[in-house]
Amino acid sequence: MGIFGRKNDTTAPATGAAAGTVTPELAALTGEYTIDPAHTTIGFVARHAMVTNVKGSFLDFSGTLHLDGTDPSASTASLDVKMQSIDTGNADRDGHLKSADFFKTDEFPEMTFRSTKAEALGGDDYRITGDLTILGTTKPLTIDLEFNGAAKDPFGNERVGFEGTSEILRSEWGLTWNAALETGGVLVSDKIKLNFDISAIKAGA
Repeated sequence: MGIFGRKNDTTAPATGAAAGTVTPELAALTGEYTIDPAHTTIGFVARHAMVTNVKGSFLDFSGTLHLDGTDPSASTASLDVKMQSIDTGNADRDGHLKSADFFKTDEFPEMTFRSTKAEALGGDDYRITGDLTILGTTKPLTIDLEFNGAAKDPFGNERVGFEGTSEILRSEWGLTWNAALETGGVLVSDKIKLNFDISAIKAGA
């Protein structure tokens, strides 16, 4: 069972509490949560030279969730990412990504996301829409998420978990640097896949 209903729910997608029967267990999830960076991954995938994928992540970030187990549409999310923490497993590539060709981290040290809408899709699936700001440019971003469950860890923390994906065109945020290939195409794809694997701890738990 998830915040938006049961896994085997075969009813049509809905919003708010109508997405699933509100139970005491679901209602108990309502509260404020802090994203746990030690057990959370904010990652991305870009196509390189038209033939392979380069994966990376951000190592320094903070975020909060407000979950409403009785009315999921009232849930919200906030995320702040330190762009200097980008890590693709290659120091030279990371340095290039931090430079004026890409993220200009000296001028724009943070990437932010602020949710504006949450939708229950039925079962454990939902969609969150918000404002993603990169290089001072703000554009809408929609993330499809799956609720992975809730549990109390051995240290007494009440945790919830989500995983989700999205895709953006980096050029829409002013990330336009590229290099042409002799065989045609470009060095770095415009389409970027975003991956989220989130663990969050309930306040006061």
